[in-house]
Amino acid sequence: MKYILAVGACYVDTILNVNYYPAEDEKLRASSIIRRRGGNCPNTLEVLQQLLDSNHEAAPVALALCAVLPSISSPAYQEIRSSFAPSTDLTHCICREDSSEPASSYVIRSHVADSRTIINHNGLREMASEEFASIAAKLGDKTGWCHFEGRIPDVTLACIKHLRQRCPTVKISVEVEKPGREGLQDLAALADVVFYSKGWAQGHGYMSAEDCLQGQADYTPLASLLLCTWGESGVSALELPSRKYTECPAFKVEASKAVDTVGAGDTFIAGMLFALTCRAADWTLKRKLEFANELAGRKVVQEGLQGLASL
Repeated sequence: MKYILAVGACYVDTILNVNYYPAEDEKLRASSIIRRRGGNCPNTLEVLQQLLDSNHEAAPVALALCAVLPSISSPAYQEIRSSFAPSTDLTHCICREDSSEPASSYVIRSHVADSRTIINHNGLREMASEEFASIAAKLGDKTGWCHFEGRIPDVTLACIKHLRQRCPTVKISVEVEKPGREGLQDLAALADVVFYSKGWAQGHGYMSAEDCLQGQADYTPLASLLLCTWGESGVSALELPSRKYTECPAFKVEASKAVDTVGAGDTFIAGMLFALTCRAADWTLKRKLEFANELAGRKVVQEGLQGLASL
């Protein structure tokens, strides 16, 4: 059984729901508080595991996370471990035994402005490329697909180059999300599949998803598929080298409004990874896009990620 290995940060999120965003030095009571495990790759794996558990006829794959976590004996590690299904493999995570606190996000969600303000803190020493190389060696040819969040581009680039040299059959996907993060273009250039965000595309002067994909095609010589999400306009895909363009409108649940957008992009990626690895032969690209798009659309109208595969 092949692994899908997801490489990225794992956070513990504390979400404060407030009527309005407070002014500086103002005291404000939150209407509710939610604490849950977050992080792009962990979110993607959580949804992927649901899809695998509910689709027994799909091609079998195993899931593994590569992230930096606090000490294995810390309450924070136990909280993170319990947030995943038992079948999700965390043995390839790097535990910093000198740290007991996880990477953390504090989210202030305003009801009036429909906005979310995020404050991050991560005191954990980041993964070195040598540590990833050791993990890749242990997995060997069991890894079929490796997905990278696209953070700390210089380290991620070294990790991708290592895979290209030592594990040439592994499919590599990369998330290109943050517009101000330099070096993401270099990661995309070595990937098989690239997920572009609307924010990154706009930050680089593209006016639409199609503009982004057509423009990026010249800079992604190894890619077979480029994807770009564009909020309420849906998602677009470009197959390479044919440059066949496909788009799919955003999925909207009737009589429902957005409740929680945190993790929607991660959910879309989970849907696409499931479709590309487990439904590669029997679903068209259009069907794959529709599946992932609907999954993300249904996530937006519920709190958290639970139960998405059963909707």
